[in-house]
Amino acid sequence: MAMPMESTPPLFEVDESQAALFHALAEPTRLALLQHLSTGEHRVRDLVEHLQLAQSTVSKHLACLRDCGLISMRSEGRASWFSLTDPARLHSLLALASAMLSGAGAAPTVHEHLHDPRVGGGPADGVDLREATGQAARDDTADEKGPR
Repeated sequence: MAMPMESTPPLFEVDESQAALFHALAEPTRLALLQHLSTGEHRVRDLVEHLQLAQSTVSKHLACLRDCGLISMRSEGRASWFSLTDPARLHSLLALASAMLSGAGAAPTVHEHLHDPRVGGGPADGVDLREATGQAARDDTADEKGPR
């Protein structure tokens, strides 16, 4: 007869607003926007010029960041000025993320993560990732030299 296992309470609670925050931080363009805003307040047109993206794309990303409370906007005439709402906490959060990755010995790139079959991804557009990264060539060379 199996013994009932005692349930350990979770170390932390998770809610949808946290998921929205991490979703906002998961997009490289939004991280680039946050990084540029860390230099000070900027207008949309400044951000468009800096990132060399369409105004509609920048506005979409700004709306996501604003919905999560990461940035704020003020109007001056016809211009909208954007700034970080809490630069110190954002810096701490990103530093903690770096420390977690470093402590785990992980340094994935977005491309590697999105195309990793272990996390539900796969090669994009039929590209062989082993070939794209040169792994196939290294494997072929290893085969020619024999077992290691």
